[in-house]
Amino acid sequence: MDTDSDWKEGEVALPPAVEEARLRAFDTGTPSPNLFFVDEGSVSIGEDGVVRYTLVARAAGGAENVTFEGIRCATGERRIYASGRPDGSWVAMKKSEWQAIGGNAYNRPRAALAWDYLCDGLAAPRNRDHALQLLKQRRSHYPSEVR
Repeated sequence: MDTDSDWKEGEVALPPAVEEARLRAFDTGTPSPNLFFVDEGSVSIGEDGVVRYTLVARAAGGAENVTFEGIRCATGERRIYASGRPDGSWVAMKKSEWQAIGGNAYNRPRAALAWDYLCDGLAAPRNRDHALQLLKQRRSHYPSEVR
């Protein structure tokens, strides 16, 4: 799936703790009892072309899952770097590898971010401002194998 054999991932810095005021809700395109948000303060585009962000999944009962993740638009892959703790600190994932973004329920928020919001086909947003602008508008560019 990797189209660039010379690609090397850049340095990854963990973002600040999630702040409610910076959360932007997004639609996954399928019915779900959960709500999904991106912390706009965490969004970055690396020189390696990876879009990095904090994903917040909030269950109807109030339980929350916070992860710091990356998407490679060029390859349709995602990676989870760390899990957020309630005190705002991060715990690095023990197994953090690039994986194809599928359309199953677990990956649905990532698929929506990749194909409906952040990626323009195989291209990453030009910069952070462009990524934040894209988060405000939903498109639908799912590859046929993900639908």
